[in-house]
Amino acid sequence: MDYQRLVAVMRRLSLEAGDAIMAVYASEDFDVRVKSDDSPVTQADETADAIISAGLRAAFPDVPLVTEEQSATHSLEGDTFLIVDPLDGTKEFVNRRGDFTVNIALVEGGIPTRGVVYAPARERMFFTDAQGRAVEEAGPFDKERIGKTRAVFVSDVDNSALMVVASKSHRDQATDDYIAKYAVRDMTSAGSSLKFCLIATGEADLYPRLGRTMEWDTAAGDAVLRGAGGSVVRFDDHMPLIYGKPNFENPFFIALSPGVELKAP
Repeated sequence: MDYQRLVAVMRRLSLEAGDAIMAVYASEDFDVRVKSDDSPVTQADETADAIISAGLRAAFPDVPLVTEEQSATHSLEGDTFLIVDPLDGTKEFVNRRGDFTVNIALVEGGIPTRGVVYAPARERMFFTDAQGRAVEEAGPFDKERIGKTRAVFVSDVDNSALMVVASKSHRDQATDDYIAKYAVRDMTSAGSSLKFCLIATGEADLYPRLGRTMEWDTAAGDAVLRGAGGSVVRFDDHMPLIYGKPNFENPFFIALSPGVELKAP
């Protein structure tokens, strides 16, 4: 794989998709439909998906593609593929809260090795470079040329004063009970895959997710976090989260800076 070309293509497509998403976001009204799994979908999801999937298939025709909005891709078997969530955080989008992202990642051997997370409403762009290192790019963003970037790294953890990030839309009592096992300095909420990126930049230390997610929800953020020195592990046994699972469904998981002393479930 030509990682330099891959990163350039994923980044450009995320920006193109972000433009399409923001055009819908800026409109006075847009339709919201409900899919078979009871999750919402909008024109923005579908337009962004069309842009990204067409671009990836043209650039990398030999690499299998899995994308949330195309159910025909969900029957793929294997551990190496491109995976896309064209609009992660649709509930945040619908409620105009801004914490939604475009997620594109490459999984190799069950591990997300390269990824892009773009939050168009927040004007934040995170990605792994050709070497797999995590960076944040400062805007404004040029689709054809990467601008000024800074390397990002996980925090130097103080287990007596952890910073925890939790979901805005999916936080529940079980999550609060687990967080209570830690000495927490402060908590913040964020939507979509931005939670992984907050750990990658050292803005948070720990993100437990005790709820249903799919691999396209997590792969890009997982890649960025890995590139910053962090990790994502299963909630039950603290083993690394792997990809290419049946139906692309994740178990409960914990994203963290490596200095965090994990508590038992």
